[in-house]
Amino acid sequence: METKPTLPPIISVDDHTVEPPQVWQDRLPKKYLDIGPRIVRAPLKEMTFLGGRFKPVMGERGGDGPIGDWWVYEDLHRPLTRLDTAVGYDRDEIKLEVITYEQMRKGSYDVPARLADMDVNHVQSALCFPTFPRFCGQTFTEAGDHELGLLCIRAYNDWMVEEWCGPSARGRLIPLTLIPLWDAELAAAEVRRNAARGVRAVAFSEIPPHLGLPSVHTDAWDPFLAACDETGTVVAMHIGSSSRMPSTSADAPPAVGSTITFANCCFSMVDWLMSGKFERFPNLKVMYAEGQIGWIPYILERADVVWEENRGWGGVADKVHRPPSELFAEHVYGCFFDDAFGLRNLDAIGLHNVLYETDYPHSDSTWPKSREVGEAQMGHLDAEVVEKIVRGNAIELLQLTPEGLWTP
Repeated sequence: METKPTLPPIISVDDHTVEPPQVWQDRLPKKYLDIGPRIVRAPLKEMTFLGGRFKPVMGERGGDGPIGDWWVYEDLHRPLTRLDTAVGYDRDEIKLEVITYEQMRKGSYDVPARLADMDVNHVQSALCFPTFPRFCGQTFTEAGDHELGLLCIRAYNDWMVEEWCGPSARGRLIPLTLIPLWDAELAAAEVRRNAARGVRAVAFSEIPPHLGLPSVHTDAWDPFLAACDETGTVVAMHIGSSSRMPSTSADAPPAVGSTITFANCCFSMVDWLMSGKFERFPNLKVMYAEGQIGWIPYILERADVVWEENRGWGGVADKVHRPPSELFAEHVYGCFFDDAFGLRNLDAIGLHNVLYETDYPHSDSTWPKSREVGEAQMGHLDAEVVEKIVRGNAIELLQLTPEGLWTP
């Protein structure tokens, strides 16, 4: 009996780093150390997560309540939580609670430990989104002092390139950098600064207006998009990068939002397909981290129908000159870690438009069984198809070496 080959070494395009305590304290000018990001150990007073909104309140140091490590920055107090780093814990033990660095798996923030956990999980290389800055750096956009915010972004990017993805990572960690979202010219400059040292991915918001920023239908982002187009920098959008997770009502439990996390990606993708940006910037590529892929075929079908039948009054006839499905095939990548339905409909999505991920160390992560999950869901596919999904597409998109490693 013929046996299917085992999964090739995984290149995960959506993992996460929990920033070590000293990232900003080691890099900011002295005058900013007391207001820049720093870790404070303090009790939790109260914390809720309803209607897609996360609301923690820090107690007084030395007071009552569960103790956790908190990022403090200007007036912001943001705790580390078990949802930030849940791997190694039984699913039923994963609750919304504050934690300290000692209570998380060391691979969350330490490079050698991360590489060891990648080995356990059959992962060769990984692209990591941030934690404290949030998924597109909106923490610094929302801050009061944008001069400090820009320094924080540059400090994070320097740490990401020089330390997290530095020599000790041996090319196995792939840099993803941030931009100052409040200024597209500054954003373009930061894209070019990082592209010059080999970075090929930048985080961006799935729905910028949710952050009080211009939409992709305006020309406000054109300097940034031009820089990405010119440098081959992929625009990476993670679910929740609009600071608003999908939900249905203010009192909906987190399970509602967790079920429909793909929705923001869905809305965002239609925005991009109907924006005309892919025709203005022909080398531009975007990817949707943790958005899954099973929803894509219907959206492409519907978008094509709307473009064909309704473009005259739909406001897109003068800027979208090709069917959206064609634009998708050339510019958009869906990322998944657990989507058997999507894998059964690859023909309707496009083999070249699918990337794999493990979501380490989040609660949804398939660690340490990503290999087994992948083999179970991809067992019906030919080996060359699996290779493209699990690593080949990522190598091409992120301009990695043929061996799947990042080089500066």
